[in-house]
Amino acid sequence: MIKGIYEAHLPVSDIAESIKFYQSLGLELAHQGEAVTFFWIEKGKSWLGLWESSQVETPYHPSLRHIAFHVELDDLLKAKDWLEERGATLRKAFGFEPEQQPIVLPNNPQTHAALYFNDPDGNSLELITPLTIDKDIDFDMMSYEDWINGK
Repeated sequence: MIKGIYEAHLPVSDIAESIKFYQSLGLELAHQGEAVTFFWIEKGKSWLGLWESSQVETPYHPSLRHIAFHVELDDLLKAKDWLEERGATLRKAFGFEPEQQPIVLPNNPQTHAALYFNDPDGNSLELITPLTIDKDIDFDMMSYEDWINGK
């Protein structure tokens, strides 16, 4: 029945600035309305709604104001430079500095690699890719570099 997530939403303070930012990430503008603007994440399958609002100051919590975009591993490994070219910079996440990212998340029985940055309003954005699925694991979160080096 359920095939995936079709939409997610974030509050923004300046829709024009946010449109430029999300277009710089390669997202296609799908609809610009008075209340909400949508960008395709995967055309016809998922989109992101941006709401210009004074509620953008809601304190960050992982369950609020956070979107994780699926990427392929090869793209994740190039993402730091790709983001910098677009004016976005990585932020500290889970105690890992930007230069230590991507990090490997042991979400037993899954393992993911991810890195973290913010949009202009401080909404938390993540690029993530699965490394292993349904494989019993037991390790602490670490940098991707340490993970590939078997540390």
